[in-house]
Amino acid sequence: MTVKEQVLRTVQELPQDATIEDAMERLYLLYKVERGISQADAGQKVSQEEAKQRMKRWLG
Repeated sequence: MTVKEQVLRTVQELPQDATIEDAMERLYLLYKVERGISQADAGQKVSQEEAKQRMKRWLG
């Protein structure tokens, strides 16, 4: 599926009373997910253990 097709499908799936802000938030989420998948495919990821350690530092 092309990016354009993904964007169109995402917008079409919004409720009829959706705002432009709703659409922007949904599209930004789509962007972040796609970006994360690309980074993971490129080996730019951390282990679950490393993620837990980082969360402890951030929240702790």
